[in-house]
Amino acid sequence: MSTPGTPTLNLKGIGASPGVAVGHAFILDRKRVRTPKLRLAEAEVEPERMRMRTALELSDRQLAELKEQITRSEGHDHALILEAHRLMLLDPMLVDEVDKLIVEDRINAEWAVRRVARKLKHLFDNIPDEYFRERRSDVDYVADRVVRNLMGQVVDEEVEIPAEAIVVAHDLSPSDAAMMARSGRVAGFVTDLGGQTSHTAIVARARETPAVVGAGKASEQISPGDLVALDGASGVILVNPTPDQLALFREAQRVQQQSEQLALRTKDLPATSVDGFRIRLNGNMEFLEEIPSLLAHGAEGIGLYRTEFMFLDRKNVPSEEEHYRAYKQVLEAMGGRPVTIRTLDLGGDKVPSKAKHEKEPNPAMGLRAIRYCLANRELFRTQLRALLRASAHGNLRLMFPLISGMSELREARSELEACRTELSRAGVPMGKRFPVGIMVETPSAALIADRLAQEAEFFSVGTNDLIQYTLAIDRQNREVAYLYKPLHLSVLRSIQNIVGAAKAAGIPVSMCGEMGGDPIYALVLLALGFDELSMTAGQIPVVKNILRSASRAEAQALLNSAMELTTAEEIERYIRTEMERRFISAEP
Repeated sequence: MSTPGTPTLNLKGIGASPGVAVGHAFILDRKRVRTPKLRLAEAEVEPERMRMRTALELSDRQLAELKEQITRSEGHDHALILEAHRLMLLDPMLVDEVDKLIVEDRINAEWAVRRVARKLKHLFDNIPDEYFRERRSDVDYVADRVVRNLMGQVVDEEVEIPAEAIVVAHDLSPSDAAMMARSGRVAGFVTDLGGQTSHTAIVARARETPAVVGAGKASEQISPGDLVALDGASGVILVNPTPDQLALFREAQRVQQQSEQLALRTKDLPATSVDGFRIRLNGNMEFLEEIPSLLAHGAEGIGLYRTEFMFLDRKNVPSEEEHYRAYKQVLEAMGGRPVTIRTLDLGGDKVPSKAKHEKEPNPAMGLRAIRYCLANRELFRTQLRALLRASAHGNLRLMFPLISGMSELREARSELEACRTELSRAGVPMGKRFPVGIMVETPSAALIADRLAQEAEFFSVGTNDLIQYTLAIDRQNREVAYLYKPLHLSVLRSIQNIVGAAKAAGIPVSMCGEMGGDPIYALVLLALGFDELSMTAGQIPVVKNILRSASRAEAQALLNSAMELTTAEEIERYIRTEMERRFISAEP
């Protein structure tokens, strides 16, 4: 609890859900239960196996009840997380392995569950994709629930949250995050663990609640009742801020609320610069329930629909019918607005299969995305057939990820046409032909963008990977993450080349990476000439207001000055200073 004179603590995490929040800390301390380690006599083995089966059944009933509650309050998509946890309770990699340890090693069930969970988490650690790597926390949630049930402890305990609370936790389970968000009493979230794709981040963004995740040991450094101010965009957390700092946050909160109200009033106005350059602002999404929020914030379409979530924690690959239903729902919900669906961006480590996949030494550059799909044609064709069928229900655009050369684009398009012919011969209804584009996210694609533009019908720049590969850094590696610089001259020149090639070929070019939704870069992207930008719902109003407040000529002058500089630090300092001076001087 803060008292007058308490020193201010300045913490930094990952901005996971934009917005400014001020409130008193509510520490959620769901400590992991201590696991007993016992050796079993032979006569104790069968009763122990029975005890384990009972705990699994009880865990399944609890998750089914939670799923029903969350479906009622949050919608079907968030409930899918709980369904994935239920499937884990049936997964042989958990159930059979635990049983084997009880029988062969004669150890108690609690110990066996923890050992298997550690092994499964290690497998997740080696997955390059951040979204799927974050799912290792699911293993913890499921294992902890089973262990608590084995020990007869209380699970899913309801907590009383004070109004305007900043919930601080080591990590939050999906059920905790959803329950707290729907209470309407949470002003913001801070967690020690997690990234942009953690459950806390996903739930917070869907609820438009500011959140900072991956904040180290915040839950140990913040005390109950401390006054906490956080910025969910920059990841800044101030604990017991000074009066001056608090005034800045309060002012930023006021400006944010005013800006949001203004933006919502102008949500139907186009994002057109004062000298008439029009940019479409679209939304990024992966769950159907994100659509109402995107439309409420003025999204003109979907610029990136990630389809990998369908493969999360499954025993079998999704059927063509499951793919079709998911795409049809999104296309219909968007009511004729364009929906850009990205084909699977995953690798063999994420696809459920009985076959064992060889461990890749560098999976980020290995068999993933379009490469994996072309190596597993039936999996690819299942998705393409579903997309062709779904095209009858809306305005579809299809996008292939991680294209690095023309051969991949031609092969992918050939598979699409083969599926179209197959469905046509079978008399299956399809929509009219739809645009087929690519994500430009490798340096090779950026360098041959002029050639790719001859056969792609649109480009979408995936900045997260493009920056990472251009600068040869792993942005998940804390030792080198500081080198991740969207305004590095090499990145700007690559993007210039991509946009220039698209313009020369007369095809539209968009950006759907994180850079596209960051207000700091809005004028840079206006100057570069993007036709479309795609981002989360909460980012749309801010970016739109900036674009509507400036001229492209003014933005071009800003970019020209920036590109006269040499280092990434100089360019970023210049752009930030100019943007803060012009638009966001009230932010903390």
